Amino acid sequence: MLAVSLAALASLCLVQHIPMADTLVYRAEGAAVANGTDLYGFTVTEWKLPATYPPFAAILFVPTIWLPLGALKVAFAVGNAALLALLVHLSCRFAGIPAGPARPALVLAGTAVGLWLEPVFQTILFGQINLALVCLVLWDLSRRDDAVGKGFAVGIAAGIKITPAIFIVYLLITGRVRAGLTALASFVGTVLLGALVLPHASVDFWTRRIFETGRVGKAWIVDNQSLQGLFARVLHDAEPGLLWMVPAALVGLAGLWVARRSGPVWGVLVTALTALLVSPISWSHHWVWCVPVVAVLVAEKRVRLAAVVGVAFAARTMWVLPHDGDLDLRFAWWQQVLASPYPLLGVGLVVWVAMRGRAGADGPRPEVPGPRGESRGRGWNEYLAGVAGRGRRD
Repeated sequence: MLAVSLAALASLCLVQHIPMADTLVYRAEGAAVANGTDLYGFTVTEWKLPATYPPFAAILFVPTIWLPLGALKVAFAVGNAALLALLVHLSCRFAGIPAGPARPALVLAGTAVGLWLEPVFQTILFGQINLALVCLVLWDLSRRDDAVGKGFAVGIAAGIKITPAIFIVYLLITGRVRAGLTALASFVGTVLLGALVLPHASVDFWTRRIFETGRVGKAWIVDNQSLQGLFARVLHDAEPGLLWMVPAALVGLAGLWVARRSGPVWGVLVTALTALLVSPISWSHHWVWCVPVVAVLVAEKRVRLAAVVGVAFAARTMWVLPHDGDLDLRFAWWQQVLASPYPLLGVGLVVWVAMRGRAGADGPRPEVPGPRGESRGRGWNEYLAGVAGRGRRD
């Protein structure tokens, strides 16, 4: 099943001559670092794409210039397929799906199907790094609270793409102070490393570029599946201003409140959904968090809801609508659901978690590392007892 899925994807990429535009941006960023040129002064590809990540990310992209362009594209495509398999595995552990002889087959089947979820498919098409960031965060947050260095990977992810910094807030408001401070220190370390290696670019980014959301792209196009994109299209206004900022702020506060009251499983997922909703721009390929969401719903035996979520992320309804030029701002009322499926689904999931009785307490049992590195399912009551023993309640 996985072999057929990969062969179909590879054939599609070859026939369509997939440009993998974001990979070209990463390569240009690495070249700018290596050659000492202006990191935020160039554009590449026919779409004139600029660098948008912090200097630390550009430093990590330097190795991309060591490969010929064709080999680099292959490496990104194969790497993203492997990262998807890793994400499916991490999602199974995170959801508490028992380990056993069937787990490898489940991971392979999940990877075969997951390749065709729109956010994953778009990540591979663009040569993006979304899967790597989700794996970093999910691996880190699924570890035990007393694990050495917990929070470090979250800080690294935030240093690469800012948005994961919301998980630092999540760690702190849920009482995981040590992990939260570790994540914060890790994030600050990425900023300092960037400043040390690229002082001019660091000043430019942290004082100017970080506030230029328009630099990332047009917020009103269907590609943007954040609340700002939804409100811009509903209001037929390319710059909805306070009309989206106020609801986004309320959703952000409500989302973190729900995450704090939820268990450690849905708490993480609600935090991820909140970040995607309130970010000025959340391209459709940023929503790769759909993979662990489906895994958790399956683990909770909410098969119908898992199917609804899976279909919503596979349907590609936003691409069915005519969206050339400024047609995105002219959708009729009945087209808005098709144009903004992810923010609507994201808000719905957050509300659903908030309305659940004893949110998170009756959820799946997270699988945590046991002695000598083996995995074991820890009972939920044991977990909550341990949390209470540290003076914190989820």
